[in-house]
Amino acid sequence: MAQIFIPGKELLQPQKSDYSETLRYLGYHKVDVPEQSVQELLDAAVPELYECIKPQGVYETFPVQVEYDEAAGKGIVQFAQETIQSVDLARNLRQCSQVTIFAATIGPMVDSLIRRTQIKDPAKAAVLQSAGAMFAEKFVDLLNEKIEDEIKAQGLSCRPRFSPGYGDLALETQKIFFRLLPCSRIGLSLMDTLIMSPEKSVTAFAGSGR
Repeated sequence: MAQIFIPGKELLQPQKSDYSETLRYLGYHKVDVPEQSVQELLDAAVPELYECIKPQGVYETFPVQVEYDEAAGKGIVQFAQETIQSVDLARNLRQCSQVTIFAATIGPMVDSLIRRTQIKDPAKAAVLQSAGAMFAEKFVDLLNEKIEDEIKAQGLSCRPRFSPGYGDLALETQKIFFRLLPCSRIGLSLMDTLIMSPEKSVTAFAGSGR
């Protein structure tokens, strides 16, 4: 049965490292020092966006069968009557006995804030976009940790998460998450373009086994 995860927002409260991560999404390298104007936008944008986030996630675990043959370029993943052909996903899930699929979002108010800001201050909107990506990743890490804790309690080991659109895993795979998970319960929908709404949302597979 699918589980809903709605953490206290305070768990995502901005830390010093989050500002550096936001700069990374803006294209700055670790050793780069941002211009004063960028730093000022960053100092204003990160707390403002934090006030808008509404983190919610949904996940469920299924038994999985994986066929993987790197030499033959073959990768097939089967679970919950779904079949996915992807060498990269099969490589990630090889030797796994189960797979957890999850969807996570930081809510629609983030998109609204970015759209409003884009009209009057495009530079700040760009920083808000990067801050949104940072908070989305931060929430996904938090959800992933919860899932891993539950998996490890079963005496199993976890594989790194793997998202549609990465490697040879087609973005079309997004549809599986919306078939199997009650994504509407966290306010998440999938458009015909395969873009999720709200945009600052993530889906991923997380395999586990002995």
